[in-house]
Amino acid sequence: MFDGFAESRVDTGEAELYVRHGGDGPPLLLLHGHPRTHATWHRTAPLLAARHTVVCPDLRGYGRSSKPQTTPGHEPYSKRAMARDLVALMRALGHDRFAVAGHDRGAYVAHRLAADHPDAVTHLVIMDAVPIGEALARCDAEFAARWWHWFFLGQTAKPAERVINADPDAWYGSGPEQMGAEAYEDYRRAIHDPATVHAMCEDYRAGLGPDRAADDADRAAGRRIGCPVLVLWATRDDMEELYGDPVGVWRSWAEDVRGHAVEGGHHLAEDAPAELAAALAGFLKESAAG
Repeated sequence: MFDGFAESRVDTGEAELYVRHGGDGPPLLLLHGHPRTHATWHRTAPLLAARHTVVCPDLRGYGRSSKPQTTPGHEPYSKRAMARDLVALMRALGHDRFAVAGHDRGAYVAHRLAADHPDAVTHLVIMDAVPIGEALARCDAEFAARWWHWFFLGQTAKPAERVINADPDAWYGSGPEQMGAEAYEDYRRAIHDPATVHAMCEDYRAGLGPDRAADDADRAAGRRIGCPVLVLWATRDDMEELYGDPVGVWRSWAEDVRGHAVEGGHHLAEDAPAELAAALAGFLKESAAG
């Protein structure tokens, strides 16, 4: 995987992130979702490396990155904390300004990164997500039935870790056919680590607490994302069924939004790497020219 990419461990001050990075050109940070690791990008990142310096970290708590001690309020696993990590990571690699693309839980981190650090983020790409605050404000019986795992993983009274750790392969259910053999082994190493499982649950607990509070505070204050935003979603996912037009949702949160569906399943970086890479490269080139 990641031929020609370097491997590094970077101390961000609050966590130590494992990262693969390579290529040449304007920097592009790619953020994975749950329960994946940086390896989810192994088919897409090389396609972007001819035009961009591509950086693929494991988020704090995930994969080979460190697992900071949590707190009762779950702030160490908030998207705000993860965003702080990523600004420090990119600066350590020599990038003060960069584009960021995030998928699933990584999209929430990317959103918070652009919201909290507008001087650092030049472009924002959101994949298969609306803001956490938006999703929870719209929550109804259909959302709860489809995305029940948000609330199960977010529990503290009866933690989900015991259920997941009893049989991680059965719980998560992905296989090497979809992900590729090496990416699957990286992912499987992660889901069989109880510390990683706990950290991933903390991510969801933070989503129901400090992450929603941060989004609600932005909305109440009228703060919006100022950089260009591209919203992408998989045709074989439920974004349109839940939200209608995801681009329309994001126009309440950002000034300059465009987007479209991409043919494929939820994990687009694995399902449709060529199409995804073309969409990212086109957006970054067009926005830079504009």
